[in-house]
Amino acid sequence: MNSQIKGKVWKFGDDINTDIISPGEYMDASYEEIGKHAMERAYPGFADAIEKGDIIVAGKNFGPGSSRETAQIALKYAGVGGVIAQSFARIFFRNCINVGFPVVTLADTSELNQGDEIQVDLLTGEIKDLTTGKTYYGSKLPEHVLSIVEDGGLKNHLKKILKKD
Repeated sequence: MNSQIKGKVWKFGDDINTDIISPGEYMDASYEEIGKHAMERAYPGFADAIEKGDIIVAGKNFGPGSSRETAQIALKYAGVGGVIAQSFARIFFRNCINVGFPVVTLADTSELNQGDEIQVDLLTGEIKDLTTGKTYYGSKLPEHVLSIVEDGGLKNHLKKILKKD
């Protein structure tokens, strides 16, 4: 089980809603097209600027708004490796797991800086800032939840289980 994600920090503030994450006008586009517009309302050109696996670090209440899964899909298809935030909107968090996108809660994200390289262990909640050498502890994803994320989402996870039977 590979529970590690590693990438550069992209820092955002509080209350980043689903319309900021994934503009509504692309809701019916292909997943690849939706990904090209991830976070563009907060950071124009974000999807072109990041490297695959980079990690969004945000403040409180990440993901309020629409319950549609296009926000999570936008981040996933843009190449974002995961999100660390002080808190998440509940439906956003659940949809992340449903589409196989990793999220971690960290009580204080203020010391993780734009451009720092970090490594996150989703199973233990350990967040290592490889730039500063500091270690933080966020929420853990239970093994059964991590397996859903690693399988690429709930639909793929259920297909895998049904194949075993």
